[in-house]
Amino acid sequence: MKNIGRWLRSMLLTAAALSTALGVQARTLDEIRKDGKIIVATEGQFPPFNFFQGPKLSGFEVDLAELVAKKMGLTIEWKALGFDALLAGLRQDRWDLVIASHGITEERAKAVTFTQPHYCSGGQVVTMNPAIKTSGDLAGKVVAVQTGTTYLESVKKLPGIKEMKNFPKDTDARSALLGGRVDAWVTDRFAVKLALASAPNAGMHAGDVIFVEQIAAAVAKGNSTLAAGYSKALAEVMADGSYAALSAKYFGEDVRCK
Repeated sequence: MKNIGRWLRSMLLTAAALSTALGVQARTLDEIRKDGKIIVATEGQFPPFNFFQGPKLSGFEVDLAELVAKKMGLTIEWKALGFDALLAGLRQDRWDLVIASHGITEERAKAVTFTQPHYCSGGQVVTMNPAIKTSGDLAGKVVAVQTGTTYLESVKKLPGIKEMKNFPKDTDARSALLGGRVDAWVTDRFAVKLALASAPNAGMHAGDVIFVEQIAAAVAKGNSTLAAGYSKALAEVMADGSYAALSAKYFGEDVRCK
């Protein structure tokens, strides 16, 4: 598997080098406006933020991006793919923007440019054993998280974790908990809220929120015109009441960063 990882990294570096050599660059806001269409990528596997209802993409972030794009005078061409590939594809200019519940971190900010955050949340502990609630309770336990998430990085730093199992999709991590293959699952607190509401008899228990983060869309590193244009339109959506209505629809509360 290590050799496969080296090969994948080599391919990504080669693709990036070819893009530079060929003069391929991220589209500016003016170029996108001339086209009238913005290409936006998401995962489509992270309810209630982005998921499929039959063949149609739905969720809070999908609906919010549509509202923001409308303010910008644009239509969206959606792309859906694995979470791990989203920021890599952005760096290769395969799409203009990614909105998929990416927490803002220093490490990610070295590779992409973030817009203003569109909600604040945090990583919450979920277990089948109500005695396991806090980060300290995770010592000696097997914990499930999704690959490529800030939850994975945060859980890594907790002292005494017996084992961390990461999964391609957050729903896979939840299934591991329900199947008894792990002791705990750490994910977004709003994903926890939905999971417990949709399966009230499954026996899951919500524990503590063990860290808090700002969530934002991302564009290619240095694409300041697009980041500023998107952030301006997002602020307008937040000011005109449509953000509050959308947030209430999905969460029953206003999830913007206070």
